[in-house]
Parts: sequence; structure tokens; C-alpha cells
Amino acid sequence: MRILVITEHDGTTLRPASLSCLGFAQQAARPSSGEVAWLVLGQGIADVAAAAAQYAPVIAIDAAGLEHELAESYARAIAEVVKSGRFDLVAAASSTFAKDIFPRAAALHGGAMASDVVRHEWADGRLLFDCPRFAGAVTATIALHGSPQFVTVRASAYPAAVPLSQAATVEPMELPPATFARRARYEGLRSKQTARPDVAEARVVVSGGRAFKSAEDFERYVGGLADVLGAATGSSRALVDAGIAPNELQVGQTGKIVAPDLYLALGISGAVQHLAGMKNSKKIAAVNSDPDAPIFEVADFGFVGDVYAVTPELIKRLEQNGAGATG
Repeated sequence: MRILVITEHDGTTLRPASLSCLGFAQQAARPSSGEVAWLVLGQGIADVAAAAAQYAPVIAIDAAGLEHELAESYARAIAEVVKSGRFDLVAAASSTFAKDIFPRAAALHGGAMASDVVRHEWADGRLLFDCPRFAGAVTATIALHGSPQFVTVRASAYPAAVPLSQAATVEPMELPPATFARRARYEGLRSKQTARPDVAEARVVVSGGRAFKSAEDFERYVGGLADVLGAATGSSRALVDAGIAPNELQVGQTGKIVAPDLYLALGISGAVQHLAGMKNSKKIAAVNSDPDAPIFEVADFGFVGDVYAVTPELIKRLEQNGAGATG
């Protein structure tokens, strides 16, 4: 089996979720003594390609038409590489990047795709994939028919790949200019700049819910606690809908799926849609004024109280104890 992993990067470094996806690919290829390779796309990607080669062989496409991550051009580039390389399985980390681009690439090859894979196994000579459904209430085991197959993988489900003892090869590849033609136009990116870790990749996440009444309160309490812990900040959908927290912080079924070592839920009731995004965290601690809040059913540690009173005291205690960066 030949497996191609689509690399997600910020222009200079690999995203940790992609390393976990590569870990999945290596596990999936092992029973059949298969081959695994990276695909690095973008413009000015020499440093990223070199970093990726520390883990697996790299196919690199460096083109002006890939300067921005637009679905039309990226999907066609992926499809061309998959076709020319005769890959059997194509994988990417479950992320906003993959949600935008990957289904289009799969459709160009017939649409055999599974999303949010959390486990796989070989049975009767074929790969089976476990994928959560209905907000994580059930897990479906899926067999894809046809080739190539496309899957997105939850980073929290697989350990990151480890570096090779010696760097692998980087193979530059050129595609016809028509591959990068598109009807969409890149206008710009609006995102709040922060020094905190990405919520989808952090080891510790502090999330705020409906209990917070303003953006200032969210930053003071949720952000303040996150900074003491070196953690990422997250949010429930209620705060995003109210304009209190930015969309990129939303955790849940319609937001980001996270599974940190520690998830701190402040003023979050625990609706099923939110639980779907964080219930696989290794440890969950919750603060809520309602003792019957559903969040306490999944929490390892719970405190019944007002977040406006509890959070400052928690920050104070952590600062006194010299809490270090754990994000």
C-alpha cells in the first residue's frame, strides 16, 4: 500500500497535527510493508520540505499558484500527485484546512472518503476506519470501496511520528500552470494575533462558557488563567455567537475537536455539542454554579461556584505556587 500524507504548515514549520497523521499512516502501512510519503504544497516551502524530510520522503510542489490555501488549486494539485504516484490512500489531519480542501480532492477521484478517523484495523485484507457519529454518541466502522481512498485523522487519536535517523529525500515536482487556475480570489485573512498555543494542539486548554458576559471578562478570566498555565484558550459556541470570543476558539461539534492532557471548563454547562469536541481529554476539570450541569458527568474534577469568584482565586493560588508553562 502506498500512502500519501498531506502536510499542513504555517510556511516555516510543520503543524503537530500533521505529525500525528503521519503516525497513523505509518501504522496503517506497516502490515502490508507499504510506503509512506509527505506532500508539501505552497510557495517558498524549502524549509518546510526539509523539516518534513526528517520524518519521511517528501514530494514538494513549490508554485506561485499555491501561495494561498485555496481549495480549487490545492485540490487539483493533490489529485494530480495522487494520480501520478498511484497512491492507494491519502490522509490529512482533521482541521479547517482539510475540511476546506480534502473533500474536493476526494471528489476528483470518485469520493471514497472517511472523516475524523480515531482508529483503524486491517480485516480480510482491507482497512476499516472507526469514525465518531452523532456528536460522538456512536462510533461507526467504515470500509471504503474504490481506490484511492481519502481519510482525515483526528490528531488526538494517534501519537506523533518520530524523526528518522537520517533525513529522507525531497523530490521537487512541477505541475502544468492550468492546475493552479481558480475562480476564487484571495482577499485576506482576519485573525486575532495571540502568543498562546493553538487550541487544537495545546496540552492544556482553558475554555469559557455562557457565564462570561463580555469580551473583557473572557480575556481577564479565561485568558488570565490560560496565561498562568501556558495554555490555550477555548470557547463554547454561545460566546462565539454572542461575539464575545472569536470563532477560531470554538470547541465542539461545529468547532474544533480537542483532546489535551487537561481541559478546564469555566462556566460551561456541557451541552452535547460541546462535549463532542472535548470529552476525549485525558483530564477534565469544571467550574459551574449549577451542581446539575451536564459537564460534571464527564469531569474528573468539579467545583460548584461562580467563575467570577473562583477563577481569580485559582489564578492567585497558581501564581503563588509558581505554575510553569504547560501548554
